Amino acid sequence: MCVRELPETWLWDSKTAERRGRRDLGRWATMIHSIAQGTKKGYIAMHSPRPNRNPKLTEGGIKAMKTLLGVGLLAALLLLPGLATAQNVFDGTWKLNLNPAEPPKKPDVFLLQDGMYQCKTCVPPIDVKADGQDQKVSGDPYHDTVSIKVVDDHTMEETDKKDGKIVTTTKVTVSPDGNTATFEFSDSSATNAEPVTGKGEATRVVKGPAGAHAISGSWKFGKMEDISANALLITYKVDGDTLTMSNPTGQGYTAKLDGTDAPYKGDPGTTSVSVRKLSKIAIEETDKRDGKVIGIYRMTVAPDGKTMTIAITDKLRGTTSQFVAEKQ
Repeated sequence: MCVRELPETWLWDSKTAERRGRRDLGRWATMIHSIAQGTKKGYIAMHSPRPNRNPKLTEGGIKAMKTLLGVGLLAALLLLPGLATAQNVFDGTWKLNLNPAEPPKKPDVFLLQDGMYQCKTCVPPIDVKADGQDQKVSGDPYHDTVSIKVVDDHTMEETDKKDGKIVTTTKVTVSPDGNTATFEFSDSSATNAEPVTGKGEATRVVKGPAGAHAISGSWKFGKMEDISANALLITYKVDGDTLTMSNPTGQGYTAKLDGTDAPYKGDPGTTSVSVRKLSKIAIEETDKRDGKVIGIYRMTVAPDGKTMTIAITDKLRGTTSQFVAEKQ
């Protein structure tokens, strides 16, 4: 396509364009864009089929754009780099709100009595002496010993280790009325950076047996607060048919959007992942441990692109929950 530039006037010669093809399309499109925006004066000269006739002139602006649409050039304009770059709705960094929009309905169940501690809903379940000493446990990829220290009738502390190194500490305090439990934690069991820290709250569903420690009974997960930033941020990048995920604690993957397995890096409890594109605004991630599905995450971006809903199915614990993340 041939573009001739005149003082305050631009000319597009369609007949010459037929011979020269796409060579001048970029320069031409930039000029047409300015005409359409009204920042420059211009016209399009359409040569008639017979060379002995004068060009037909059409004034610039919106009328010029309509002429272009008539000859099918809008499609070519949209293909120009930089003029219509389409960013995927998932691209960018998202910040999680760890206070769930829909918390798990299944409660956690604990029993601390007669010098023994049980977490009946942990996977795998925990059943150890509550003497403040390291007790060996098996089947959990995140720790291999658990220590339970009874501070008083309403307070207990748990310390988890992996290969002799402390990976998680948790302090739980039950309110005087026994209906609320608050906890503080530091967790580096699945991080290659600084530990994840924070506070949380749970409300009692069922009381424990008579004579048991106040922590005993069933508890429903409540609010979270003061969570360290490294636990809240997650970054996605879609490149063609591939999705890349990364976060500040060192987890990540690059996987095809066709459901095939790919390595999951940085988490001792997740060995592989598969990802499927459900629609332009929805992706489903399936996490696996040694080939077994342990969790399904369905991410759906809102129409305005500012928030993303994450629906989680925890296959290990048999629970579902839903969280919201905001685009940063």
